[in-house]
Formats: sequence, structure tokens, C-alpha cells
Amino acid sequence: MKAAVLTRVGEVVIAEDWPEPVPAPGEVVIELTGVGLCGSDLAVWSGSRPVEMPWVVGHEGVGTIVSVGAGVADARVGERVVIEPNYPCGQCGSCLRGRTSMCPYRLSLGINLPGLLRERAAVPAPFAWSAPAGLADQDLVCVEPMTVALHAARLGRAAAGTHCLIVGAGSQGLLLLQALVAIGAEVSVVEPHAGRLEIARTLGARPAESPVYELVFETSGSVGGTQQALRSLGVGGILVLIGIPHDDVPLSTASIVRGHGTVMGSIIYDHPGDFRETLAFIAGHGLSPSSILRRTFSFSDSQAALSSAVSVAGKSWIKF
Repeated sequence: MKAAVLTRVGEVVIAEDWPEPVPAPGEVVIELTGVGLCGSDLAVWSGSRPVEMPWVVGHEGVGTIVSVGAGVADARVGERVVIEPNYPCGQCGSCLRGRTSMCPYRLSLGINLPGLLRERAAVPAPFAWSAPAGLADQDLVCVEPMTVALHAARLGRAAAGTHCLIVGAGSQGLLLLQALVAIGAEVSVVEPHAGRLEIARTLGARPAESPVYELVFETSGSVGGTQQALRSLGVGGILVLIGIPHDDVPLSTASIVRGHGTVMGSIIYDHPGDFRETLAFIAGHGLSPSSILRRTFSFSDSQAALSSAVSVAGKSWIKF
């Protein structure tokens, strides 16, 4: 089969003879129809997150089940699914507490398992979620990062009427904005990129007029963004860190101590509840996560998709 293979840093080529997946017991083989691109994929592609090459990137996938392994019902063949790409061990202390996001043995497609930029891939059956009727492929490729956003919103106890600030309007910040607006929160966004800020405004972001907020989300993963998020935290407020800066962030803890602030991190989501709840949330609120998509590429143009993604105001995806 064909696969978009990373052969050296910054270079993906289309291989014609990549091995076909064979489903192990409990697995399904999915024929991919779409893959979204995010910062994690770009980190692997650019070499800032090293992998052993040749390698296949991509983890935000949607497709159709074409075969099943032992123990999986034959009736699943033909089912349209969206893939949950992080596999916790299910047996460590974190997993047993229901915090699978913190599993130290977690396997992740495109990071420490070969990814989804290929025609077909085998995944564990419980991580292939039936797609709700009416959601197009372009919406389904946004389900995984939307799950990240909703996990963070729950940790921050976002609710209707909560005054929120999002620092950074990349893909994660824009999906978080959609989720918070759907909940009924009042959301402001700060973002230096004019194109991204304009998308945020079309999605319901308010002007960032207040100096402090009761709930702040940092999604940019930059040192400056993190410092701004800390400065914007009001008395008794909560700061949820989603982005991960490459460098240490200088900070003074005095304002956090005096303001009774709470600072917490949020990494991916917990299996199985979060993914299931996200699919229900999108369907229940009539959301179109694909409204943040700005570029569509063919599978044969995977190199162009990856090389241009960082400059796109919004999200890119690959349509097979």
C-alpha cells in the first residue's frame, strides 16, 4: 500500500510498497479517508521530536473498517470511525485511577507508534469510535484535538458565564474557543497573528479588554504566552497550561500566592470517557469543528501539507 514516509528531517515521500497491516486479535484495520495535522506532527517532521526513520507521522484520523481480527465482531466491517490515537496500558496506577492521560507506558500513533498517513492502519478496536451520523470527514479529523480542548475545559471547571481568556489561537486555541462558547462561557483571545485572531473573532471571541480573568488557558506553548497567561490570572483564578514551551519560563510566584491562584497542566485526555463525551458534545451542540480548517491537501501532497502547515492561519488536513 501507499504511505507518506518521513525519510529524513523535513522530507516526506510517498512509498508505494509500505507493508499492509494485519489485524492482531482485538484489532481492526481502517482504510483512512482523512488525517488532520497538528503541532505534534510538525515536531516529528521538523526533527524537534526525534524518531527512528523511516517513519509515518499523523494521528488525527478518520476512515472505514475494512477487516477485523479475532474477537472483534464481523459486523464492524464497513463501519465509519474516528481514531483515538493514544493507547494507555490500562494497568498502571494512573490508569487504575482513571487518569490514563498520565500513563507512563502510553503508546501514541505518529509519536512512538507508526502514524496514520498511509492508506490503511490497524488499531485496537476500542480506540476506533463509531462516527456520529451527519459529521463529515473534515469535522471528524478535528475530534481528537477537540477532545484535548474539552478535557482542559473540564479541568478548569468552565461553565456558562465564566469569563475566560485563551492565550494563542492556533488549532488548539480555536477548538477550545468553540467548546467554551458552546458551553456558554464568555471568551476573549489574545493572538499576535492577525489571520488567526480574525478566525477567533468569527467563532465568537470577544475583545481582550479586561486585564485579568477568572479562567485562563495557555495554548501557544511559548514562553511569552505563558508569562502573559500568568499576568492575566485574576484573584482566585485558574490557569490551565496546555501548550508546552521548549524553554523554561521565568516567573514570580508572588502573584499566584497572594491571589490564591491555581495553576495546572492538562495533557491530552482520559480513555474511554473523554473521547466518547466529545463525540456526544459535538453532535449535541451541532458544532462544526471543521470551521477552523483553512487548507485541504491530497495524500500525494503530504509534503506540501506539512511544510506549509505552520504558516496557515487555521488548521490543515489531508483528504485521501
